[in-house]
Amino acid sequence: MSQRSLILDPEAVPVVRRDDASPPVPPDRLTPSALRQRFVAPPSWEPEMRGDGRLIEREPSAASVLVPLVARGDTVSVLLTRRTEHLRDHAGQISFPGGRAEDEDIDAVATALRETEEEIGLARGHIDVIGALPTYATVTNFVVTPVVALVEPGFALKPDPFEVAEVFEVPLAFLMTPAHHQRHAFESPVGRREFWSMPWQPSPEASRYFIWGATAAMLRNFYRFLSA
Repeated sequence: MSQRSLILDPEAVPVVRRDDASPPVPPDRLTPSALRQRFVAPPSWEPEMRGDGRLIEREPSAASVLVPLVARGDTVSVLLTRRTEHLRDHAGQISFPGGRAEDEDIDAVATALRETEEEIGLARGHIDVIGALPTYATVTNFVVTPVVALVEPGFALKPDPFEVAEVFEVPLAFLMTPAHHQRHAFESPVGRREFWSMPWQPSPEASRYFIWGATAAMLRNFYRFLSA
């Protein structure tokens, strides 16, 4: 598919709907113990999105991301990164820590843990993997496994300055409220693409984080899993 379909300014793409009709995930499902139990006894459900549609013709490659759920008492937040602007792929975008599988990785969990430690310096001793979501195929044809983990507070981060411009947290309750989910439609000469976004601004004076694309889609699938 043509490179003309690349979305260079996602915030400028028109919003075609907001999901005001779907209910938020109840607070009692967002506690660390409830999240752990959800993966022990998962409901019957289907992911809403399995991929973005390919823009680049290449063989699929396995990758993993960590969905780090920082647990402070019964309050949970999601740890996210903002990629540096000079990167070739997804420059400046909001992402989960993660990346391509390497030969030494025994499974998707090993990839997610290794990449997380390399990218942001989050030590494995603070990470308790509780499950995984269905794989998601990106526009660059990476087949990504989202590995979900509870993260114990008290960690010290050391982001890789080449890859990571910033690390920040967003309340899980905010991301699991569909009224904060926006659907965009991008028209190009080669067709229409749609994507979700979840803009987050902690206060009027604070920076605005535009969570979109594969990261927002995986969070949307997480919403479907927790609300099923």
